[in-house]
Amino acid sequence: MLDFFTIFSKGGIVLWCFQGVRASFTGPVNALIRSVILQERGGNNCYNHDSLTLKYKLDNQFELVFVVGYQKILTLTYVDKLIDDVHKVFRDKYRNQIQQNGTLGLLNGSFDFLDDFSILLRAAEDSSKIRPPSVMKTFEQSQKSQKTVKSMIEKPGDKVKENNKKNKASKKEIASEVVASNNKQSPTPKQSVLPATDTKEEISSQEIIQRKREEFYRKQAKGANKANKSPKPEASKEKGKQPRVWVPGPSNTKDLDYSKTANGNIEVVVPDEDPAALKVRAGDMIGNLPDIKCDSSSEEEEEEEQTPVNSKAVPSAAKSSAKKSSFGGMFGMLKGLVGAKSLSMEDMEPVLEKMKDHLIAKNVAADISLQLCESVAKKLEGKVMGTFSTVTSSVKQALQESLVQILQPKRRVDILRDVMEAQRMRRPYVITFCGVNGVGKSTNLAKISFWLIENGFSVLIAACDTFRAGAVEQLRTHTRRLNSLHPPEEHKGRAMVQLYEKGYGKDAAGIAMEAISYARNQVFDVVLVDTAGRMQDNAPLMTALAKLIAVNVPDLVLFVGEALVGNEAVDQLVKFNKALADHSMAEKPRLIDGIVLTKFDTIDDKVGAAISMTYITGQPIVFVGTGQTYCDLRSLNAKAVVAALMKA
Repeated sequence: MLDFFTIFSKGGIVLWCFQGVRASFTGPVNALIRSVILQERGGNNCYNHDSLTLKYKLDNQFELVFVVGYQKILTLTYVDKLIDDVHKVFRDKYRNQIQQNGTLGLLNGSFDFLDDFSILLRAAEDSSKIRPPSVMKTFEQSQKSQKTVKSMIEKPGDKVKENNKKNKASKKEIASEVVASNNKQSPTPKQSVLPATDTKEEISSQEIIQRKREEFYRKQAKGANKANKSPKPEASKEKGKQPRVWVPGPSNTKDLDYSKTANGNIEVVVPDEDPAALKVRAGDMIGNLPDIKCDSSSEEEEEEEQTPVNSKAVPSAAKSSAKKSSFGGMFGMLKGLVGAKSLSMEDMEPVLEKMKDHLIAKNVAADISLQLCESVAKKLEGKVMGTFSTVTSSVKQALQESLVQILQPKRRVDILRDVMEAQRMRRPYVITFCGVNGVGKSTNLAKISFWLIENGFSVLIAACDTFRAGAVEQLRTHTRRLNSLHPPEEHKGRAMVQLYEKGYGKDAAGIAMEAISYARNQVFDVVLVDTAGRMQDNAPLMTALAKLIAVNVPDLVLFVGEALVGNEAVDQLVKFNKALADHSMAEKPRLIDGIVLTKFDTIDDKVGAAISMTYITGQPIVFVGTGQTYCDLRSLNAKAVVAALMKA
């Protein structure tokens, strides 16, 4: 029934393996290591690879991994019990060998575990066999048959007596509290608290609650009367809303109209900025993009042991007393030393709960925060801490390592090198931008164009947003300003950036194909395809986007997303990938290859959207937009983002 069961160390040494079929198990296990263990996605112990289902268990004390694989179509209920039993027996049997010899013991040791595994497998299979249904009891065997008819007849006073017995203790407590409070207010009361009765019955709880409620209403009414006596100042009546006058710009609406009609066509004419001011920006982005740097101070290193993000990219929050409380009191619950102790779920549960709330407050999606905490818990469970280590510090360090590992690119991201490789093949390098409405696709496309021009590459912008009014005019303005920064005179009379446009209402896939063909004939180095913004639930527009990508086969598909969103980023990315897969005509559909994170300078230290986007897709964040000028483009620094995320 099982395809394989393997035990290996976290260093990659296979200790023992059972194979139920002849097929090799190295492919599925390597996929599990790459996609789950190395990417800190250990919250779920199940992983699907092709037709196999893999379940695994980590032993953090001995650095071992137990993996079992079986066919996905099978429903094996005993797998979880089997992997737990194998883990316990194998660890107890070879404990001394692993502890004393270490890595040499793993390399040179012999682990004869087949007989034990066969016994455990047989026991697990027997325990999962279908048991016969339990025999229904007869009426004579039930408790109801032992009751008499007289005991089942309810009398009117029985229920009241039963309730009085249940609430007897609570009534006494409430009555004593009422008596004590009245004695404090009037030492010599004129009236008895409890009404005198011949049967000496206690006052009911409902009467006490009613009296307290009436007393509360009387106090509230007195306070309201006092408040009403105070005169209220009359609000000054405004004459009306006055129009705002913008000081830097014109105050007349006629001056704001830059459209000029010529031959029936409307041309938007926007006054250019000062050429000298624009020229100063040229030459600032030669080479690779600058990353988001960290600024550190001695106070923060000693007390918080973390580094905030540079103020240009993510402005640091104002210094407060929280910095002096060692991570702002977030993990202030467990500060005692627990040296030489293995971590358990009970120890980590309070800290992980605080950690989850902290991540959600930093704009990380709620589901991803929960999965990260579960992954950290499985990574640390059973691990022995140092002598002067605390649960707080251990969990915090593990979380930081996991977040850095998630943000690190899983593949090489070097666009300049890829463009030069495309040059040698005498073809343009094509990048397609997609995303929802208003995230900044055209603006960041212009920033990337400026960076490519600074490095000596010619760029052709394909205006494939044929839906939004003003989209072509916006790209035309960017093209004119980019050419003013790098005039043709400096590049042998050739314009370094050109715009390929066909107007509005046309097929975007056809315009992109014509633009790529034009770039190949005119020897352009890069083609940047701008697409219309669309919501992830709009099926017709998502079908058009999938068609554009499938027909033109771009080298890079970038999803442009805002850093302002939290859970919405996960929904957008998941549905964009799903729509591209569903509406693609290819057998292996093309999905999102990278992410452009915009408006990163508006979120302070709430950088959780970067974690959400990277975790849900596994794709790297290629560009980070941090401002309004062409130079405000950065590459992601994983350590800087994690430092801002862990900041209290």
